[in-house]
Amino acid sequence: MKKIQHYVQGQWTEGKDEGAPIYDAITGEVISNVAIEGLDVPEILQYGRTKGGEELRKMTFQERGNMLKKLALYLTKRKNEFYDLSYRTGATKVDSWIDIEGGFGNLFANASLRKLFPNQPYHVEGDPIDLSRGGRFMAHHIMVPKKGVAVHINAFNFPVWGMLEKCAVNWMAGVPAVVLPAPSSSYLAEAVARAIIESGILPEGALQIINGTVRNILDTVESQDVVTFTGSAATGRLLKAHPRIIQEAVPFTMEADSLNASILGEDAVPGTPEFDLFVKEVRKEMTVKAGQKCTAIRRIIVPENLVEDVQIALGKALDKVTIGDPRLKEVRMGSLISKQQVEAVRNSVKDIAKEAEIVYGNLDKIETIGADAKKGAFISPILLRTDNPFENTAVHEREAFGPVSTIMPYKTIDEAVKLAQMGKGSLVSSIATFDDKIAKEYVVNAASHHGRILVLNRESAKESTGHGSPLPYLVHGGPGRAGGGEEMGGMRGIKHYLQRTAIQGSPTTITEITGIYQQNAKYKEAEQHPFKYHWEDIEPGMSLKTHKRTITDTDIINFANVTWDHFYAHTDITSLDGSIFEKRTAHGYFIISAAAGLFVYPNKGPVAANYGLDSIRFLRPLYHNDTIYVRLTCKEKVDRDVASAEHPSGIVKWHVEVFDANFENRPDSQKSDKDSPLVAVATILTMVQKKQETFVEINRQSIEGYLNKLSEDTKPLWGNMTPQHMIEHLEYSTRISSGEIQDIEIGTPEKILEKVHNTLYNYNKMPRNFGAPERLEEELKTLSYESLDEAKQKLLEAYDRFETYFKEHPEETQKNIVFGHLNRYEWNLFHRKHYNHHFEQFGLI
Repeated sequence: MKKIQHYVQGQWTEGKDEGAPIYDAITGEVISNVAIEGLDVPEILQYGRTKGGEELRKMTFQERGNMLKKLALYLTKRKNEFYDLSYRTGATKVDSWIDIEGGFGNLFANASLRKLFPNQPYHVEGDPIDLSRGGRFMAHHIMVPKKGVAVHINAFNFPVWGMLEKCAVNWMAGVPAVVLPAPSSSYLAEAVARAIIESGILPEGALQIINGTVRNILDTVESQDVVTFTGSAATGRLLKAHPRIIQEAVPFTMEADSLNASILGEDAVPGTPEFDLFVKEVRKEMTVKAGQKCTAIRRIIVPENLVEDVQIALGKALDKVTIGDPRLKEVRMGSLISKQQVEAVRNSVKDIAKEAEIVYGNLDKIETIGADAKKGAFISPILLRTDNPFENTAVHEREAFGPVSTIMPYKTIDEAVKLAQMGKGSLVSSIATFDDKIAKEYVVNAASHHGRILVLNRESAKESTGHGSPLPYLVHGGPGRAGGGEEMGGMRGIKHYLQRTAIQGSPTTITEITGIYQQNAKYKEAEQHPFKYHWEDIEPGMSLKTHKRTITDTDIINFANVTWDHFYAHTDITSLDGSIFEKRTAHGYFIISAAAGLFVYPNKGPVAANYGLDSIRFLRPLYHNDTIYVRLTCKEKVDRDVASAEHPSGIVKWHVEVFDANFENRPDSQKSDKDSPLVAVATILTMVQKKQETFVEINRQSIEGYLNKLSEDTKPLWGNMTPQHMIEHLEYSTRISSGEIQDIEIGTPEKILEKVHNTLYNYNKMPRNFGAPERLEEELKTLSYESLDEAKQKLLEAYDRFETYFKEHPEETQKNIVFGHLNRYEWNLFHRKHYNHHFEQFGLI
């Protein structure tokens, strides 16, 4: 029998012992064994800390995010091969979609969070803190990756999601992971881990996986490690109390039993959309993944006058749930993970049924489609009812981890809150109501006991992700019985793997450490106007002091007339008595506009566009005849992704300080300790292009120079072309660009044409050994010219005609087989990439 393998210390291996059998949840057959004997756990953890951790910590948040995105795309292309394995866990296609593609979605979502972090390996958190009256001593907070390993002990129900929801977060933080999937579904986790390792996208050591129960995994954890656990509260409490966890103060996050409650609002009576939505949601949460979800609805809390209606409606809804082989389209619910789990659920139901009545389903009878109920781990949906939920407390204390839920009544919304709280903490609660006052009363009073609360009504239903769907951007966790931990949550989740450290020093020192310009730091005088620099060459602190401008009465009046801002301080000087203004006052937005006029560089350059205004503050009034100058200083740089038809660029945040140039000339008698020449500050954003250093520029002269290096004997570094084939191929594409050849069809499908077209603007090289278009295949079969020299001459002539054509027809476009219709600028971009590709192919570049 094949053993499930582990990936540790850079290689796939298997345990030395015979191991324990793993069963197909549908057929009951043994499909593999799990063995862990012989694994050196301390060395595995240390390998992650060093080999994987060192590489991840060097990467910036942008690099880590792009790594996750690339990995998500890679796995998504291979998703179908994981579904067959997922069916063997008893999951339907919908269940598998949640697990597999939901897991990949976690990678995508966390990858997008890179935009919220700086383009450096560590994070700068919050606002700066001034610790001195003179502004020369300050503090800030940075967050750096922990120098440990994330140990993830996962449950059986979501082997893909459970692994990737956690790993995506620690990888974004720069911390490697050791994953321990539950044995019963570890074969699916192994398959996904194998694909991840084969991709080569992650640094070696960033992921190790041990597919089995390792009882000594916590014996050698260290203070820089982080442990997460998903499973039963009893097991979680044992692990959390491990002496090593306590001794080393290791962060421990637990997601455990959760008796989640869903409440039907008093207004949601039969016939309302909310009633129907409630029944549909409860049925879904009972049967998706056969109820094996930590977020499933376990307690159904409804107005006492609607208990019968809900019971009948749910019974009808559950009657439509077909059970059996999840591969069959007509099957809506598969099996539990194992027969042992079936027995555990049966025992839990029997305990709850001592104080409640089973009103739907049968523990001893089940009908299945396409599967043998006796061989597989099947169980019927079970609906219970208790009419005295304040006295019969088993339903608030015992979780049946399967398709089981209990109806109970409430008299007032206050009672509903108390019943929900009797679960002693849950991951999620929900309420179906169209009355926002009821929603507010429940949410505000119940929030202390739940990690997430969903309000479901007719307005949100179409786009709602549902009661049971954790989202990467939101906290996933809950207080009390649910474990008291938090997973995911956007930036919050990533910060769990970072060490927060307060740093103190001068503004100049803190600027250098954080990579963000701090107020009162020394300026770095720019050698030329900052707007002349590309994104890579700009650095925080780079600064420009502008010339001066005097504000006149006419400026203020004209600005009022243009903007229609006729606030009295600007237009009615007879109304200034009792105000903070002494004379006609310049508009705040005129001051910022005038400041822009002083610091903006007028010529075309790397600054592509004004990207926005982050903040603005007016510190004191400016009057007519006051003179200002501006300090423009780079505050921070933020990388950005570009997918549209624009060149690669980043965002530069500029610190704009507007000064009163007359301040120094005022008599000391007119100044106070609080006076400052600074009258306004703002943070503006510009989109700044990155340098193009990938390609040599292509023109007639450069082409001729490279052609002189090419001879008949020149061999290609890749591909099957001869020198003459390559030249004739370039000549053909150049003739297309000048309109000589247009009897061609665009081969790229319309749905992706814009995306492909936009790649002309990036600085990525054309891929080597790319599958040749049909036309190129034809070109390789024959040659059009007698010699290489003739082909070279024809290419130069074709390029000349291309340039002439667009000088005479500057607004025209011509078809390209791959990229669609291109204008003059875009044809130049194409030729630059295309000529560089083939000149490099023959070693000319």
